[in-house]
Amino acid sequence: MDVQLHRRMVLAGLGSAGLAGCVSAPATLITSARPVFQRQVFAPLLTDPGRLSRITVCTRPFRAQGPRVEVEAVGDKRVVHNYGHGGSGWSLSWGSAAMARDLALAGGQADVAVIGCGALGLTAALQILRAGARVTIHAAERTPYTRSARATGVWSPDSRIAADAAVTSDFPARWEAMARRSWVDHHAFVGLDGDPVRFIDQYNLAAKRGGNGAVGPAPTPGRIGFAHYADRLADLVPHSRLLGMGEHPFPVASARVVPQMIFNVAEYARQLTEAFLMEGGRIVQRTFHHPSELASLAEPVVVNCTGYGARALFGDGSIVPVRGQIAWLTPQPELTYALNFRAISMVPRHDGIVVQANGASQMVGYGVEDETPDRAEAEQALAALATLYASA
Repeated sequence: MDVQLHRRMVLAGLGSAGLAGCVSAPATLITSARPVFQRQVFAPLLTDPGRLSRITVCTRPFRAQGPRVEVEAVGDKRVVHNYGHGGSGWSLSWGSAAMARDLALAGGQADVAVIGCGALGLTAALQILRAGARVTIHAAERTPYTRSARATGVWSPDSRIAADAAVTSDFPARWEAMARRSWVDHHAFVGLDGDPVRFIDQYNLAAKRGGNGAVGPAPTPGRIGFAHYADRLADLVPHSRLLGMGEHPFPVASARVVPQMIFNVAEYARQLTEAFLMEGGRIVQRTFHHPSELASLAEPVVVNCTGYGARALFGDGSIVPVRGQIAWLTPQPELTYALNFRAISMVPRHDGIVVQANGASQMVGYGVEDETPDRAEAEQALAALATLYASA
């Protein structure tokens, strides 16, 4: 039998035994009045705090006006800014980077510097490189040590992306263009070795009455009308489905399931870095303290992808810090689903299980720059998740 044919048959559930059965028996058309679904295997999450391997805190760069993707002259340099994506950096990276690429190359320059080696820096550098320019990334730290490495790692393109009252009239359409481009480009990494991007089922669980509400830090006083644009992508992304009580084991009032795109951030960053270097890009370790230091760069065009760092480097007071903490449990390869319960998200990744207590509103962490880990917050979230498995 042809090797490729045999491989495809195995992937489709037909080994040599299945082939023999097809050959020896007459073909029979089997019909059913309704489809038969195989029940998901729900391996229990191990919530013992002793399984905590680390706690990380990420300061997300929120701008009420939305991400800054525009050109500014700094001395004799043409600076293209690409920062301020709130909690949507990985999700919007490819689409935002494409806009930055077009601005960087608009003057026909063939040498470009990129500052920053996070999600936005890597994707911008790779796209500019593939457009034919020579590109050097200048960064204080490689991706594993950036704030991008501390992201939750889920598709969340409008997470604290802007404030409704502060955006220009054309921003929703620009956001949609970034999101649609990114959704397509992320798919190029689905199925690759290491699962840099994959889909898993996410269960959104509603607690029973008296379930004690959301878990997480208290929200910052005040209210921001955060923009929400998910409806603009309704034709693009998978939809959720309400589950019957017999379709899940959780002791909750109701449950919905939706296929969720997640990013194995460590592996994704490794593959992007490897592609950039193999295709001729360079990475130079360098820290910038003031815009005037850009004058020492040989490249006439600089793409600024410093994220929250742009607040200090470029004096951009429009960037507001939003604190977000992740508790990392040691990996459980048998855990193949994500969930949201009482404002706690749990996402199983290859590098660890991400547990995040998001609290009662998006004002949680708003304006908080402190990146000190809070173990009590992590243990509170684990205790709440443990109630889902008490009878397992």
